[in-house]
Amino acid sequence: MAGTSAEATDWFQAWTGNSELDGGDFRVFGQDGTDGYAAFWLIRPSQPLAEQPVVFLGPEGETGVVARDLGDFLWLLADGFGPWEAATSYEPDWKAHPNPELAAIAEGFAPHQCRSAAAVIELAAQEFPDFDDTIMNLCR
Repeated sequence: MAGTSAEATDWFQAWTGNSELDGGDFRVFGQDGTDGYAAFWLIRPSQPLAEQPVVFLGPEGETGVVARDLGDFLWLLADGFGPWEAATSYEPDWKAHPNPELAAIAEGFAPHQCRSAAAVIELAAQEFPDFDDTIMNLCR
């Protein structure tokens, strides 16, 4: 995971194939079982980190804004979805497994944002419809 600025730069350059980028618009905070990354996308000037959208950057070029902010992301996780499931087409046999422990965390952090994973994904897609194009334009 890209913890330091130099690591973030190395990671983002490798992911995009573009050595001119520094990855400064992203703060990676997680990696899933597919080796994809969850990151905050720093697109909202002067807003705190928790108010920035959460994106997924997958190992095979998958991208997507999976939540409008940390509160929505916590509700996404509580409903049994990870970043990959939110950013990609669902596997036909895949079933979400809501997690009561994560729901308790989401309730404590963002009680006013309680919504289903489907609603979280839809709201993120509506607010940031061009994310995939933005990222693909950075790739070489």
